[in-house]
Amino acid sequence: MRLIYMLLAILGLSACGTGEAPASPGTPPPQAAVSEQEPAQQPSTQLESDGDGSTLKITFGDYELLATFEDNPSAEAFKELLSQGPVTVEMSDYGGFEKVGPLGTTLPRSDQQITTEPGDVILYQGDQITIYYGTNSWNFTRLARIDDPTDLREKLGDGTVSITFSLE
Repeated sequence: MRLIYMLLAILGLSACGTGEAPASPGTPPPQAAVSEQEPAQQPSTQLESDGDGSTLKITFGDYELLATFEDNPSAEAFKELLSQGPVTVEMSDYGGFEKVGPLGTTLPRSDQQITTEPGDVILYQGDQITIYYGTNSWNFTRLARIDDPTDLREKLGDGTVSITFSLE
């Protein structure tokens, strides 16, 4: 009998959850979800760059930034698109925390509830690409993360900027 109680206790503890916070059903739309707080670090599964085109190159003005792709079907589809040649997007400020522009095609979505951080490259609604220089919480697909987002807001500047995405 004692063994049964111990097994039930172990099973009960293992069913307590994964430690991840559930997505809030009342989450406001992206433009209302800006947070001034420092976001919690979220685990990120990323592919290691090994010189075979697994690094994203982001070019605009006098800047060339490198980013590491996420490990998800959307990032793979984005890499496949870029393997056909660079993609240039006219990107504008939105909400005071991101540059956004039309990708010109639709990629598969791998949305999950996340809080963005400066340097996140995000797919929004399958056909918009964004570069975050602030934070925002919503259901997004992270495509990549800029390796060094230092002074990203200043580098991107105000207004519309032409940004080219390519493989390194």
